[in-house]
Amino acid sequence: MAREDGVNPLMDALDRDPEFRNTSTMVIANHSTAADLVKALTPVDKIPANKVMKTLEFTQRKWGETVKVSLQDVMNGLQSPGGEAVVSGFRLVGNPQKAQKLDNLQESAPAATLRASGLAVLRKGKLIDWLYGGTARGTVWILDEIQGTDINIDWDGKKEAIAYQTVRQKTSVSAQVKNGQPHISVHARVEGDIGEMEVPVDITNPKVITKIEQALRKEIKKELQKAIEHAQKDKADIFGFGEVVHRTRSNQWKKLEPEWSNLYFPKLNVDITVEAYVRRAGLRNKSFLSGIKENQK
Repeated sequence: MAREDGVNPLMDALDRDPEFRNTSTMVIANHSTAADLVKALTPVDKIPANKVMKTLEFTQRKWGETVKVSLQDVMNGLQSPGGEAVVSGFRLVGNPQKAQKLDNLQESAPAATLRASGLAVLRKGKLIDWLYGGTARGTVWILDEIQGTDINIDWDGKKEAIAYQTVRQKTSVSAQVKNGQPHISVHARVEGDIGEMEVPVDITNPKVITKIEQALRKEIKKELQKAIEHAQKDKADIFGFGEVVHRTRSNQWKKLEPEWSNLYFPKLNVDITVEAYVRRAGLRNKSFLSGIKENQK
């Protein structure tokens, strides 16, 4: 429905309903039907909608690849310059028929479960694409909706050897128009802690910390750049860059608006600046892995 017919008629009907709150959270069924989602029985929550809400809040807080948006948020996004928005997706993993039976709740490994799955990209009310993984997280980061996530970086020849847990993060977006061409600047600042190390790392050495921070900046910037390039390929300004230009450069925006989605946004020059800082290393400055390495010498 979302891909072929669009969500605009449904949202208009809900927005007019005096008994429906437009602050309600909106999700889109991904590789499932909406009926399958609302009929699924879940072990803890008797109402599937409650399970969806809790899962969405948890995944946004822990992984940063989904975002909780209300019906009003989506309507505002579709009415903004460019007319695009993102909505978190949900899918039923397993057998839809078994998900509706009480027997499914009694299994230690249920035959069907509800899971958050990607970000839906809406343009002019229609579903045009799905974002996953780093592309989805980069999108949430630019939207300044990251509540928490883990970033893994390579170290000493080992893939994803260090896990960095974000504690505080802030993203700001600004716009300039030079010689008739728009330019966007994205600035992301993040502070966090070392959550896990799979190789010995001397984090008491300031030079090592600096090197870790440089690797983090590079990894975060790569995700943001990937998200922007994907959106430009879709010609979908899901970040609200057009709204920033409209808000801060209203006179120039009048000339840019007619061709924003088709001409200016796909070729938009975006400058990305990332600051990443390691504040703590948990309960230990020196990992027991370092002691193992020293004993093996």
